[in-house]
Amino acid sequence: MNPVIETIMNHRSIRKFEEKLLTDEQIRTIVECAQAASTSSFIQAYSIIGVKDPNKKQRLAEIVGNQAYVAENGHFFVFCGDLHRHQVISEIEEKDLSTSLESTEKFMVATIDAALAAQNAVLAAESMGLGACYIGGLRNNLEEVCQILNIPTFVIPLFGIAVGYPAQMPDKKPRLPFEHVYHEEGYQQDKDLYKQELATYNQTISDYYTQRTKGKRTDTWTGQMANMLENPKRMYMKDFVKKQGFNQQ
Repeated sequence: MNPVIETIMNHRSIRKFEEKLLTDEQIRTIVECAQAASTSSFIQAYSIIGVKDPNKKQRLAEIVGNQAYVAENGHFFVFCGDLHRHQVISEIEEKDLSTSLESTEKFMVATIDAALAAQNAVLAAESMGLGACYIGGLRNNLEEVCQILNIPTFVIPLFGIAVGYPAQMPDKKPRLPFEHVYHEEGYQQDKDLYKQELATYNQTISDYYTQRTKGKRTDTWTGQMANMLENPKRMYMKDFVKKQGFNQQ
């Protein structure tokens, strides 16, 4: 197993960091590694906003549910789907690009490009001995996030990443079984087999929580998912995405 694979396989979310800021050199390296990710048709439809201001970080921490590690970290990155620069391109090249920019396809390209760049950034950070945690809670109130970060149209904040020097090292959380995730030649549709695999995984997850919390938690994965999905959240998202100019057609 080579060092890259070891770094990938050793991933875990870090939610407590030392009081030590990243250097500008570290930040630049992480962003340049993000930029090295694949991008659909070279469109590069994303931007990364670094947040150093403690007041802004605190406001973002409140939006995501008062999660301290959003305010207390080495650096906070916000990954955005970004077609704003392509709107500028339409002015430079004097071409009407609105149909493409407003399409569902280009919205998907922007979100995928941002996700690919972000995973490169996290891998780079972890290879440098840093820890990271993705923060989807920014989507609790994107209107306010946009105000804090001065976001224009055709840009949508997708998630944040808190990065820093780990002050904890939690156990790795077990993922779904390989056989449940990987399908050959077509999608596996044997529902009985699916349920068997999920039952086995439920036991693995229950054992993990039992050990990690000394018996305070014993929940299963399917139970977690059912409880979460039973209560839809962020249902404003469709209207917000359209308001920002995306996904109009």
